[in-house]
Amino acid sequence: MQHRTNEWHPGTSVSEQAPGVYFAEGPASNWTVVRDQTGFILIDSGYPSDHPHVIESLRYLGLNPADARAMLITHGHVDHTGSAAHFSASYGTPILCAPEELAHVQGKEKHQVTFGQVIIRAWRPRVFRWMIHVIKAGALAAEPATRARAWDTEMLRSLPGSPEVILLPGHTPGNVSIFLPRAGAIAVGDSFVSGHPVSRKSGPQMLHNMYHTDPAAALAAIHRLDGINASVILPGHGPALRMPLAEALAALGS
Repeated sequence: MQHRTNEWHPGTSVSEQAPGVYFAEGPASNWTVVRDQTGFILIDSGYPSDHPHVIESLRYLGLNPADARAMLITHGHVDHTGSAAHFSASYGTPILCAPEELAHVQGKEKHQVTFGQVIIRAWRPRVFRWMIHVIKAGALAAEPATRARAWDTEMLRSLPGSPEVILLPGHTPGNVSIFLPRAGAIAVGDSFVSGHPVSRKSGPQMLHNMYHTDPAAALAAIHRLDGINASVILPGHGPALRMPLAEALAALGS
């Protein structure tokens, strides 16, 4: 269950899911901190209004936000890039994403659920509540990370946790999951989730089709995760999952 914004506190919302891998369950979107002896990185950064929570989560872990070696973005939706522009402008933090997602993260392209897609479903209480939260969370005034850069394999390997990326197009053109092999953990972003404000389900699940650029491609791309040995799953929405990745993927259907 996601926390309401006015109740959010790192003591109850930030947890070490694997050695050096800290999962922050935000009010409606999550982020991850990965640290080792070389420093720390962030994976995603919530909605724009989550920025104080991102800063608070880092300070709770004894980290200086200005020292982040990079922020990795799983995809360019505003509920994952909410603090990226601030970190870039205020601290010079490198904002890194897949080459296929760069134009989206920089704000040159838009691959987001449309107002029309939402409003025709707003009669549903869960959708209406989610829509109100999105507006209050600053999604309509989100700043793009105009100085974002595309990552490469060598760059990623030099970062804390030696992250490896798996391109999973469909949610957005350059959507990825980020595997942390040393920890046996994977940050899946919105490739699949464990819960969402518009869903009645809990556990591994695909997001509602309206959130995907290409729903069929998003589901098909999940098979690119077959064979990855991870037992800690860090989704963009919903709680962390401690289960074999293969078991989570089987629950998604085909």
